[in-house]
Amino acid sequence: MSAFNKSGQLYFFLDFISHNAWLAWHQVHALAARNDLVIEPVPVLFAGLLKAHGQVGPAEVPAKLKWMTWNVLRKARQHGIPLAPPHTHPFNPLLPLRVACCELPRTQRLDLIQRLFRAAWAEGRAISEPEVVAAVITEAGLNADLVLAEAQSEAVKARLRSNTEAAIAAGVFGVPTMIARGELFWGFDDLEHLENFLRGVDPLGDDREAYADWFAIRPSAQRTR
Repeated sequence: MSAFNKSGQLYFFLDFISHNAWLAWHQVHALAARNDLVIEPVPVLFAGLLKAHGQVGPAEVPAKLKWMTWNVLRKARQHGIPLAPPHTHPFNPLLPLRVACCELPRTQRLDLIQRLFRAAWAEGRAISEPEVVAAVITEAGLNADLVLAEAQSEAVKARLRSNTEAAIAAGVFGVPTMIARGELFWGFDDLEHLENFLRGVDPLGDDREAYADWFAIRPSAQRTR
Protein backbone atom coordinates (compact mmCIF):
# COMPACT_ATOMS: atom_id res chain seq x y z
CA MET A 1 0.00 0.00 0.00
CA SER A 2 1.26 3.48 -0.85
CA ALA A 3 2.52 5.65 1.99
CA PHE A 4 0.77 8.60 0.36
CA ASN A 5 -2.89 7.88 0.97
CA LYS A 6 -3.93 10.12 3.84
CA SER A 7 -7.38 11.57 3.28
CA GLY A 8 -7.50 15.30 2.65
CA GLN A 9 -3.85 15.51 1.57
CA LEU A 10 -2.38 16.52 -1.74
CA TYR A 11 1.18 15.16 -1.84
CA PHE A 12 3.54 17.29 -3.93
CA PHE A 13 6.81 15.56 -4.87
CA LEU A 14 9.50 18.11 -5.63
CA ASP A 15 13.13 18.62 -6.44
CA PHE A 16 14.43 22.19 -6.75
CA ILE A 17 16.33 21.17 -9.88
CA SER A 18 13.06 21.22 -11.85
CA HIS A 19 11.69 24.42 -13.36
CA ASN A 20 8.38 22.63 -14.02
CA ALA A 21 8.21 21.87 -10.29
CA TRP A 22 8.58 25.61 -9.61
CA LEU A 23 5.76 26.40 -12.05
CA ALA A 24 3.51 23.76 -10.49
CA TRP A 25 4.38 24.83 -6.92
CA HIS A 26 3.30 28.34 -7.88
CA GLN A 27 -0.15 27.06 -8.91
CA VAL A 28 -0.89 24.03 -6.76
CA HIS A 29 -1.74 25.83 -3.51
CA ALA A 30 -4.78 27.55 -5.00
CA LEU A 31 -5.84 24.27 -6.58
CA ALA A 32 -5.60 22.50 -3.21
CA ALA A 33 -7.58 25.23 -1.49
CA ARG A 34 -10.34 25.07 -4.11
CA ASN A 35 -10.67 21.36 -3.44
CA ASP A 36 -10.36 21.38 0.37
CA LEU A 37 -7.00 19.62 0.37
CA VAL A 38 -3.85 20.27 2.39
CA ILE A 39 -0.52 20.42 0.56
CA GLU A 40 2.10 18.00 1.87
CA PRO A 41 5.45 18.71 0.19
CA VAL A 42 7.64 15.64 -0.31
CA PRO A 43 11.25 16.50 -1.24
CA VAL A 44 12.80 13.73 -3.36
CA LEU A 45 16.03 13.35 -5.30
CA PHE A 46 15.11 13.49 -8.98
CA ALA A 47 18.39 11.77 -9.88
CA GLY A 48 17.32 8.85 -7.69
CA LEU A 49 14.03 8.57 -9.56
CA LEU A 50 15.85 8.62 -12.89
CA LYS A 51 18.26 5.91 -11.79
CA ALA A 52 15.48 3.69 -10.41
CA HIS A 53 13.54 3.85 -13.68
CA GLY A 54 16.51 3.72 -16.07
CA GLN A 55 15.94 7.20 -17.45
CA VAL A 56 18.15 10.15 -18.33
CA GLY A 57 17.21 13.67 -17.32
CA PRO A 58 15.51 15.88 -19.92
CA ALA A 59 18.45 18.29 -19.80
CA GLU A 60 20.68 15.40 -20.93
CA VAL A 61 18.86 15.15 -24.28
CA PRO A 62 19.85 18.27 -26.27
CA ALA A 63 16.81 18.31 -28.55
CA LYS A 64 14.48 17.84 -25.58
CA LEU A 65 16.29 20.52 -23.60
CA LYS A 66 15.78 23.04 -26.39
CA TRP A 67 12.07 22.22 -26.71
CA MET A 68 11.58 22.17 -22.94
CA THR A 69 13.17 25.59 -22.46
CA TRP A 70 10.73 27.20 -24.89
CA ASN A 71 7.87 25.22 -23.34
CA VAL A 72 8.68 26.37 -19.80
CA LEU A 73 9.17 29.99 -20.88
CA ARG A 74 5.83 29.90 -22.70
CA LYS A 75 3.96 28.48 -19.68
CA ALA A 76 5.56 30.93 -17.27
CA ARG A 77 4.60 33.89 -19.45
CA GLN A 78 1.06 32.58 -19.99
CA HIS A 79 0.43 32.12 -16.27
CA GLY A 80 2.31 35.16 -15.02
CA ILE A 81 4.86 33.08 -13.07
CA PRO A 82 8.24 34.78 -12.48
CA LEU A 83 11.05 32.90 -14.21
CA ALA A 84 14.70 33.77 -14.77
CA PRO A 85 17.65 31.76 -16.09
CA PRO A 86 19.14 29.62 -13.30
CA HIS A 87 22.70 30.19 -12.13
CA THR A 88 23.64 26.76 -13.54
CA HIS A 89 21.67 23.75 -14.72
CA PRO A 90 21.68 20.95 -13.87
CA PHE A 91 22.96 21.73 -10.39
CA ASN A 92 23.40 19.71 -7.20
CA PRO A 93 20.12 20.03 -5.23
CA LEU A 94 21.08 17.90 -2.22
CA LEU A 95 21.57 20.68 0.32
CA PRO A 96 18.32 22.57 -0.37
CA LEU A 97 16.44 19.27 -0.48
CA ARG A 98 17.82 18.32 2.92
CA VAL A 99 16.91 21.76 4.26
CA ALA A 100 13.37 21.18 3.00
CA CYS A 101 13.34 17.91 4.98
CA CYS A 102 14.16 19.61 8.29
CA GLU A 103 11.64 19.57 11.14
CA LEU A 104 10.02 23.00 11.03
CA PRO A 105 6.55 24.34 11.78
CA ARG A 106 4.38 23.84 8.71
CA THR A 107 4.09 27.52 7.74
CA GLN A 108 7.84 28.05 8.07
CA ARG A 109 8.63 24.95 6.04
CA LEU A 110 6.28 25.93 3.23
CA ASP A 111 7.72 29.44 3.21
CA LEU A 112 11.27 28.14 3.10
CA ILE A 113 10.48 25.82 0.18
CA GLN A 114 8.87 28.74 -1.62
CA ARG A 115 11.94 30.91 -1.04
CA LEU A 116 14.35 28.22 -2.21
CA PHE A 117 12.33 27.65 -5.38
CA ARG A 118 12.13 31.39 -6.00
CA ALA A 119 15.85 31.85 -5.40
CA ALA A 120 16.68 29.19 -8.01
CA TRP A 121 14.09 29.95 -10.68
CA ALA A 122 13.05 33.59 -10.30
CA GLU A 123 16.27 35.11 -8.98
CA GLY A 124 19.00 33.02 -10.63
CA ARG A 125 20.76 32.27 -7.34
CA ALA A 126 23.06 29.28 -6.87
CA ILE A 127 21.11 27.31 -4.27
CA SER A 128 23.60 24.46 -4.54
CA GLU A 129 26.02 26.68 -2.60
CA PRO A 130 25.87 26.63 1.23
CA GLU A 131 26.28 30.40 1.56
CA VAL A 132 23.33 31.01 -0.75
CA VAL A 133 21.15 28.51 1.10
CA ALA A 134 22.18 30.13 4.40
CA ALA A 135 21.16 33.52 3.06
CA VAL A 136 17.74 32.20 1.98
CA ILE A 137 17.20 30.63 5.39
CA THR A 138 18.09 33.91 7.08
CA GLU A 139 15.72 35.81 4.78
CA ALA A 140 13.00 33.42 5.97
CA GLY A 141 13.63 34.61 9.53
CA LEU A 142 15.25 31.37 10.66
CA ASN A 143 18.60 30.59 12.26
CA ALA A 144 20.75 29.48 9.33
CA ASP A 145 23.39 27.78 11.48
CA LEU A 146 20.81 25.63 13.25
CA VAL A 147 18.91 24.69 10.11
CA LEU A 148 22.06 23.86 8.15
CA ALA A 149 23.38 21.75 11.01
CA GLU A 150 20.11 19.79 11.08
CA ALA A 151 20.20 19.45 7.29
CA GLN A 152 23.55 17.68 7.56
CA SER A 153 22.35 15.29 10.26
CA GLU A 154 22.00 11.59 9.53
CA ALA A 155 18.30 11.76 10.43
CA VAL A 156 17.55 14.33 7.72
CA LYS A 157 19.73 12.59 5.13
CA ALA A 158 17.84 9.38 5.87
CA ARG A 159 14.51 11.22 5.56
CA LEU A 160 15.36 12.38 2.04
CA ARG A 161 16.41 8.86 1.07
CA SER A 162 13.24 7.44 2.59
CA ASN A 163 11.09 10.00 0.76
CA THR A 164 12.71 9.04 -2.53
CA GLU A 165 12.37 5.30 -1.94
CA ALA A 166 8.73 5.64 -0.88
CA ALA A 167 8.01 7.79 -3.92
CA ILE A 168 9.51 5.17 -6.24
CA ALA A 169 7.43 2.48 -4.52
CA ALA A 170 4.33 4.60 -5.12
CA GLY A 171 5.08 4.84 -8.85
CA VAL A 172 6.61 8.31 -8.92
CA PHE A 173 9.07 8.64 -11.81
CA GLY A 174 9.55 12.41 -12.14
CA VAL A 175 8.93 15.83 -10.66
CA PRO A 176 6.65 17.49 -10.08
CA THR A 177 4.30 14.66 -9.21
CA MET A 178 1.04 15.07 -7.30
CA ILE A 179 -0.88 12.31 -5.56
CA ALA A 180 -4.39 12.88 -4.22
CA ARG A 181 -7.07 10.34 -3.36
CA GLY A 182 -4.76 7.58 -4.55
CA GLU A 183 -4.34 8.99 -8.06
CA LEU A 184 -0.98 10.09 -9.50
CA PHE A 185 -0.51 13.10 -11.77
CA TRP A 186 2.81 14.18 -13.27
CA GLY A 187 4.01 17.55 -14.46
CA PHE A 188 2.71 21.08 -14.61
CA ASP A 189 0.49 20.21 -17.54
CA ASP A 190 -1.32 17.59 -15.46
CA LEU A 191 -2.69 20.16 -13.01
CA GLU A 192 -5.78 20.56 -15.21
CA HIS A 193 -6.40 16.79 -15.14
CA LEU A 194 -5.80 16.67 -11.39
CA GLU A 195 -8.45 19.32 -10.83
CA ASN A 196 -10.94 17.54 -13.09
CA PHE A 197 -10.32 14.33 -11.13
CA LEU A 198 -10.83 16.09 -7.79
CA ARG A 199 -14.05 17.72 -8.98
CA GLY A 200 -15.46 14.43 -10.21
CA VAL A 201 -15.39 15.38 -13.89
CA ASP A 202 -12.50 13.16 -15.00
CA PRO A 203 -13.16 12.31 -18.68
CA LEU A 204 -12.28 8.69 -17.86
CA GLY A 205 -15.03 8.42 -15.27
CA ASP A 206 -14.86 6.06 -12.30
CA ASP A 207 -14.88 2.68 -14.06
CA ARG A 208 -11.19 1.88 -14.38
CA GLU A 209 -11.93 -1.74 -15.29
CA ALA A 210 -13.26 -0.45 -18.61
CA TYR A 211 -9.64 0.33 -19.57
CA ALA A 212 -8.08 -2.92 -18.39
CA ASP A 213 -7.13 -3.95 -21.94
CA TRP A 214 -4.74 -1.01 -22.16
CA PHE A 215 -2.74 -2.38 -19.24
CA ALA A 216 -2.67 -5.93 -20.59
CA ILE A 217 -0.75 -4.93 -23.75
CA ARG A 218 2.53 -6.80 -24.21
CA PRO A 219 5.41 -5.73 -26.50
CA SER A 220 6.23 -7.59 -29.72
CA ALA A 221 9.55 -5.77 -30.15
CA GLN A 222 12.00 -4.06 -27.80
CA ARG A 223 15.02 -1.83 -28.18
CA THR A 224 18.43 -3.22 -27.28
CA ARG A 225 19.82 -1.40 -24.26
